[in-house]
Amino acid sequence: MRKLVILTIALALGITPCFAWGWGKKNNTQEIEGKGYVGTLPNVSKNFTTSEPKEAKPVFQGSKEFNSANEIKPVPRDNPAFVNIILKKDKTSEYINDINEIIPMLEKVYDIIENQENVQRFVASVYFLNKNCEFLRNKYLDKPESNYVSFQKLMELNLHAQSVSLLRAEAEKYNPYLAYSGAGYIYNNNNILQQLEYLKTELEETIVVLKDAH
Repeated sequence: MRKLVILTIALALGITPCFAWGWGKKNNTQEIEGKGYVGTLPNVSKNFTTSEPKEAKPVFQGSKEFNSANEIKPVPRDNPAFVNIILKKDKTSEYINDINEIIPMLEKVYDIIENQENVQRFVASVYFLNKNCEFLRNKYLDKPESNYVSFQKLMELNLHAQSVSLLRAEAEKYNPYLAYSGAGYIYNNNNILQQLEYLKTELEETIVVLKDAH
């Protein structure tokens, strides 16, 4: 009997701590639920080193100030190679520029004769040519350019073109009323064609002279 009482007391003492441990654990779990991990984390930062961002530098070396007066070399304007090649001075005179504008007018009159176009187009083109030649004559009167071969050749051609233009205009007007004899012969179609051929030849020569004047 005595042994039974002692065994009962021992069992009771053994059950109480186990019950108490299980109860405490249950309450502690309910208390930290929803609060995340509350234990101690390992120190992982000791295995890594923090790198600070470094300032980027250009791979090329800095140049000196471009506008620095000490770095700019003076322009060699006394060097003929620089003046004639680099600067490329305009050697075209005003007279040559005027001649260049006349050449297309001469070519147009030549084409009209070559293509046997009507009298009206011929007279109009020669009239336009004459006005431009008058301008040149007044512009270069008593100047060295008036002695140029190109200038004199152009003035002679203009007079010839005016005479042929007048001849064609009069022939167009009077031809029905004149007989091909005496004074009326000059308005003959064959004579006019011959005069046009002479003028065309002179146009060719003058154009060559004017182009060689460049």
